[in-house]
Amino acid sequence: MTATLLTFAERHLLDPALNADPYGYLNALRDHDPVHWSSAHRAWLVTGYEQVKACLRHPAVSAERVRPLAGAVPADAEQDAERAFGILGRWMVFNDPPQHRRLRQVFQEQFSARGIGRYRTFVGRATQAMLARRTGAGRTGNLMTDIAHPLPALVFARWLGVPAEHGPSFWYWNARVGDLVLGAAQGEAEYRTSLQSLVQLEDYLAGLVRERREAPKQDLISSVLAGGQIGETVSELEFVGLLTQMAFAGGETTSNLIANTIRALLLDPSQLEAVRADPALVPVAIEESLRFDGPSKMSIRTAARDLTLGGHDIRADDRIYLVTAAANRDPGQFADPDSFSLERGGTGHLGFGHGAHFCIGAALARLVAAVVVEALLTEHPGLRLIDPESHTWQLSLLNRSLTALPVRY
Repeated sequence: MTATLLTFAERHLLDPALNADPYGYLNALRDHDPVHWSSAHRAWLVTGYEQVKACLRHPAVSAERVRPLAGAVPADAEQDAERAFGILGRWMVFNDPPQHRRLRQVFQEQFSARGIGRYRTFVGRATQAMLARRTGAGRTGNLMTDIAHPLPALVFARWLGVPAEHGPSFWYWNARVGDLVLGAAQGEAEYRTSLQSLVQLEDYLAGLVRERREAPKQDLISSVLAGGQIGETVSELEFVGLLTQMAFAGGETTSNLIANTIRALLLDPSQLEAVRADPALVPVAIEESLRFDGPSKMSIRTAARDLTLGGHDIRADDRIYLVTAAANRDPGQFADPDSFSLERGGTGHLGFGHGAHFCIGAALARLVAAVVVEALLTEHPGLRLIDPESHTWQLSLLNRSLTALPVRY
């Protein structure tokens, strides 16, 4: 332990080389101190499994982080920020209990495994149709742009009730909102575009809500409105704000989960053969991918008041990075954690969070990812990676997202 303490040198998590392959460093950081004050990030980096899990349930660890986002806006873009950050303030992901619980409960039925299961047939048909158009046997392509991005976007837009002809604008606004929330917007012009896109997205969804009140359809908005809680426990303004969160979160996590799972399997022939021999293992592979190389690397929290964690005194307003990518490879929780193994059983990981903020869209992401992964492996027995050593990753503190995944179908 002494040797580890003496040799550990802190690095910034947005170092491009570290962003591409973070796990060796995160393992060293967790071994050095699972609750570490980082002067480079001006935040606590929590990397131990038990410590991250405790934070996800601790009432003093707050999910509210709209203020830090607002504080990063360039002065010249402030005039666009007031309404945009008001919208973000209505996102349940940025609210703590009991407010979070009140907002979340209006979607409980629609996001349950039973509610999501009604879309399995549609997801299967959409997957088959997209595979037929984009993944001819023997051709080369980019699995990210061929399948992993467009398929979840198609499914989620259909579920939400966005007409196909509105898709391009809808997904452009979502991408720009992602730049804002994930910290990719740089400079006045990009910030202004992201802020305006969030406002445009809310205006569009507010119009969709009005249409569904007049003429309900078989979609998420109509289903929630039929439940009678909008205007009672949750205001219509809050509902529309929540829909902007759903729109933003609907595709990115599932896209990365599909791509990262396929990549992990294609890099490990024995695990790939096992899944091909028994497609019932696909859900297990999805869970192991969430643990081993999941679509989210961390979530950001703030100390609502002073607390003690792992022997360290954390002060009110300190920022806390809950590094689930490190926690999910903690050898105290997982045997041989740096190996992708279908024998692990898929239980206990923090890939979708834990506690009150457990990802409400987990059932949808699991369903879509499992259908797509099984179809790709079944219909393309020759599927393989092209130049697997050259994969690059989007530069992000939060997401684990490939820029491309070249394959031969």
